[in-house]
Amino acid sequence: MNNIPVLHVCETGLAAAYEQALVALHEHGCRFRTQYDKPGDPLSLDCTMNLTVLDPLAEPMIHKAFPGGIEDLREYVMEVAGAKDHWVKNMNDPKDTRWEYTYHGRLAGYGSWQELRDGRPARAGGFTIDQVEAVIAKLVQQPFTRQAQMITWMPNIDLDCYDPPCLQSLWYRILEDEADGTWWLNCNVRFRSNDAWGASFMNLFGFVMFNRDVIAAEIARRAGRTVRLGRLNWHADSYHIYGKNLAEAKTRLFDRLATTKLADRTYRFDDELIHDIYNEAEAAVRAKIAEYDRTH
Repeated sequence: MNNIPVLHVCETGLAAAYEQALVALHEHGCRFRTQYDKPGDPLSLDCTMNLTVLDPLAEPMIHKAFPGGIEDLREYVMEVAGAKDHWVKNMNDPKDTRWEYTYHGRLAGYGSWQELRDGRPARAGGFTIDQVEAVIAKLVQQPFTRQAQMITWMPNIDLDCYDPPCLQSLWYRILEDEADGTWWLNCNVRFRSNDAWGASFMNLFGFVMFNRDVIAAEIARRAGRTVRLGRLNWHADSYHIYGKNLAEAKTRLFDRLATTKLADRTYRFDDELIHDIYNEAEAAVRAKIAEYDRTH
């Protein structure tokens, strides 16, 4: 009764891993209040989760039980790659309603977002670090390094922020296949807080695509090597389902487990129709971003 459960899930593919993490949380999580509860909301379910996906690109990749569609996955992948970095607000303008941060902004421009906080310098001297570039360069030069890490947390801002970054760090290391020389990019991701029902699948999918299309692809180009995704280890200090979402999760997932197969609860990302919807969504997402820019 005095300990937050620490749960462990390991599956081959992304969709199965996500599902099993939710099941483990539902069966073994503990009840918690949150600072976002409204009067009458049930207590949330919470745990510390360590989720390992052995083959992040294995099919089926997409689980149907997340609050969104294929178009939303495309938008989130674009966001993680930097498409919305300019949506971060000026913290010295109380009328600015844009975002506190973006993950890509913190990763690719750490230290650059707020030169001033309450009219004072946010940090002595000022600095900007492109951690994405630094990690890629370090892994190309020394693939077995233990120092290829990116962080998001800025204590000068985030300790007082209403909605600070949930993502905390990404750590990479490459294992070489001695038989054929393939480089396998292994990744550890840490979240301080991860909304298991409302956000975690898009988070997982988004960073799998980020690792494939941004990190691995650029390492392969520079090193002249074949680079593939190895296992993804996902650690969430607080992996939770908000009380207000428990009924939906029960109806859409937990009550269906005994009467359906995994294939019924998932999409294959390599399915031609799904892939077409995903790719064709980019134009609509860019139009949406342009409209937001126009009105903000």
